[in-house]
Parts: sequence; structure tokens; C-alpha cells
Amino acid sequence: MSGASEGYPGLEGRLDSGPSPELVEAGYRLEIADARFLHRGLCLADLAHILELREIGVMPEVAARALCREVLDFLATPVEEFPYRPEYGDAYNSRERELERRLGREAGWLPAGRTRREAGRIALRLALRDGLLELHEAAAEAATALAGRGRELAEVVWNDVTYLQPASPSSFGYYLAGFGEGAVRDLERIRACYRLASLSPAGSGGVGGTALPVDRVRLAESLGFDAPTAHIRDGMWSADALADAAVAAAQAVLTADRLAEDLEIFASPQFGYVRLGGGSSRASVFLPQKRNPYALAVIRGGAGTLIGRAAGLLATQRTPSARTDNWLYAYGETVGAVETAARLLRLAGETVREMEVDKAALEAAAGRHGSLAADLAERLTMDGGLDYRSAYRIVGRAVTVAERAEDGEWPGADDLRRAAGELGMDLGAADAEAAQAATGEPGRIGAGRLADRDAPGSCAPHRVREHCRSVEERVAQARRWSEKARSRNEAAEERLTAAARRMAAGE
Repeated sequence: MSGASEGYPGLEGRLDSGPSPELVEAGYRLEIADARFLHRGLCLADLAHILELREIGVMPEVAARALCREVLDFLATPVEEFPYRPEYGDAYNSRERELERRLGREAGWLPAGRTRREAGRIALRLALRDGLLELHEAAAEAATALAGRGRELAEVVWNDVTYLQPASPSSFGYYLAGFGEGAVRDLERIRACYRLASLSPAGSGGVGGTALPVDRVRLAESLGFDAPTAHIRDGMWSADALADAAVAAAQAVLTADRLAEDLEIFASPQFGYVRLGGGSSRASVFLPQKRNPYALAVIRGGAGTLIGRAAGLLATQRTPSARTDNWLYAYGETVGAVETAARLLRLAGETVREMEVDKAALEAAAGRHGSLAADLAERLTMDGGLDYRSAYRIVGRAVTVAERAEDGEWPGADDLRRAAGELGMDLGAADAEAAQAATGEPGRIGAGRLADRDAPGSCAPHRVREHCRSVEERVAQARRWSEKARSRNEAAEERLTAAARRMAAGE
């Protein structure tokens, strides 16, 4: 194990030994694992800082030229080929050591007015920003898939369910499109997290700034951030933006999870409403004909895992301010949560796109198990002036009696009149036959029957198609935002690296 004076020159007498093997394994190795997503951002943070120090006349030109040359070489080096070593601590320390090996004392200009914490926070925000844009696109894909299937199945009637019990007949496309609406809200949450991630810690110095006259606004612009953090200490140590990103990632997958929970039931032979495509299924080792809905298990298990990660990040925020507790694990947990959520949402979108829907099975079940009772009671109220509570009781009794009978599960007009008499009620002006005809019969409920539910956001087929168009329009708007953000980030990086190349070349 290397001693402290090897890894941290100038600290002789303060740290008289290197880290223990136990600390390396439990702590440093955890930190160095974050290099896979911090490497590029650390390079950009270094380049911006070098150019700023040269701009304000602190760093000599010869040092700036040499440092730009080496950091650009770092940027071009794949992370797995860079000499990141856990015994030196986090990724910043390995980079500092490598620069000193290459440049000697000239490398000592880079830390001027900046802690390693600042470089790491910049790199994390850059990585998180990119990850959130990927998550945003994955959520947009899922929303688009749901809206597309919603429009396609707008006129397919089925028995909707609450508590997994038969509810009123509805449109299966309407059911799917509801998850698309949830996905649009997920997009809004992801954009809110992006705005927090796009605040720049550059130029923070120590706890409350640096005496060097760095321009924090210029630094933010050079890195493609929207603005500097408003308060340096808060921007350095508050991890709530990370927890927000993890919660948004979990929430986005929970939208898919709620659908996956249903589809696993609907795909069972006991229901037979849907059949997952081959790309979303897994063959049973035991039963050769059995198709296991494996994609749904991946989504459901992933949702639980993301909830745990979000809860962990929230728990580690319970620490005194300006401590490492809430940051040591937060880097990898946050970026990992966002990456996992993006993969799961892409899987959810593909599962929705390729699943087969048994329209005949859905329509055959529509209206059965007494699920037309509320519609029939409403008809008695609308057409005959019977108060709804009385109509509710009459229909409820008639349906219950009919379900117990051997000859059927749906009451006729005579059954309604009989039920009213047994309850000591009178149908009054209500026409039982007309109410029956307007309501329809179980298993014979066509899409036209849903047209009565014509309020905006309801399950009338044309309202379903209207809503699906709305989802697609909002997704398109969200994608325009993400494309603009991505282009802005790419342009900022290109300007920064181009300026660094000019500096390295002495231009």
C-alpha cells in the first residue's frame, strides 16, 4: 500500500500512512467505481478551470498550454484505460497524480481556487444531466407507445376493473391511454430535475468562495449550465436534487409498473385478455409450451429496486450539513437509478408495442358479472325520473337475484319490477324495457354504447382518440425541449474543447 506522501504530496507529517486495505475496499473502491461516468465531466471541469485561471491572469500561459494538452489527452482516453487506482481515493486524486507524473510542478496550478469536491460536483451534474435526458427520451417512447395502442384500441370494449373486480364497461384503449397520461407527468418531473442539475458549482472555491477573481457566470456558460448555483455552500453540500432525480426515476418506472402488474394478470389463461410478444417472454424450462411474461417481472422488480434507492438517498440526507455521508453513496446510486429507469422504460414501451390484445375475449366479458348495473340504474333515473338511490337499490336486488338463478346473470324488465315490489318501491314513470334496451346486454356491448360517456377525458372512442392526440402533442413538445437541451450541451462542450485545443497549440 502506498504511503500518504506518495498519494498526497506535501502532507508528510499529517497522514503518516496510506489508507488501510479495509478503507480501500469499503470506501475508496466505491468512489473510484464512479469514474465510469465522471471521467468525461472531470475533464471538462478541468478544461474550464484552466481556461478561466488563464483568463484572469492567475495561471501562466506555459502551464495552461501544458495542462490543456494533457487533459485533452485524458478526455480522449477511454475510462477503462485510464490509471484510476482505488488506493488513491476518488477519481480526482488519480487524475491529479497522473498530471503530476506527466508535468511535475506545472500540474500544481490546477487546484488553484478549487477543491476536488468542486470538480466532482461539476462532473456529477454533467453526467446526471445526460442521464436525465436519456430517461426523458425513454419516458417519451413509453408514452408514445401507450398513446398509439390507445388510439388503435379505442373502440374495443371491455369490463374495466377496480380492485381487480368487474367495473363498468369501458374502452381498452382508454385504459392504456391513462398510463400514457401518467407518463406525460413523468416527463414534467424529469424536466424539473434537469433544471436543478443544470446549475453550475464551478467557481465555488472552498466553503464560501475563493479570493481568486473567477467569473462564475462565465464558467457556467462554458460548461453549458443554465446558471451558477445561487449559494455556494448549499450548492456544494445539499443532495436534495439527487434525491429528486432518484424519486423521479422511480416514479416514472412506477407508472410502467402499475401497468405491468395488471398485464401479468391479464396475460394469464384465467383472463386471456393479452398475450405478450416473444421478445417480452421467456420460455419455461419445465413446460415446453409455457410463455412466462419475463419483461413484466423485470419491470416490477426494477420498480421495487428504484424505490429502495430513492429511500436510501433520502435517508442519507439526514446528516449534519457539509458532511460526506450524504454524498459518498449518492453519486453511483443516483446515476445508477436514472440509468436503470431508462432501461426499464424502454422495455415497457417495447412490451406495449408488441403485445397482442384479444379483442374478442375483452368484448365477450364486457357487461358481465353485473357490471352494467350502474348504467341500468342511471337509465331508470334519466328516463323515468326515479331518484338514483331508489334505482340503485332496485337494480342491485334484481341483479343479485338473477346471478343466483340458474337461467342467467342479467335481470329482465319483469325482474326489475319484481325487485321494486319486494323493496316496497315503485318504478313510477320509469320504463324498464326501454332502460334495458338502452343499457344493452352482457357480452353484447358495442363501442357505440360508450358514446354516451362523452365528457372530455372519458372513454367515448372519439374522446380516447382526442386524448391520445393530446398525449402525442405534449410528448412532441417535450422532445423539442430535450433536443434543444442536448444541442446546447453539445455546442458548449465543442466550444470548450476547441478553446482548449487552441490553448494547447499556443494559438
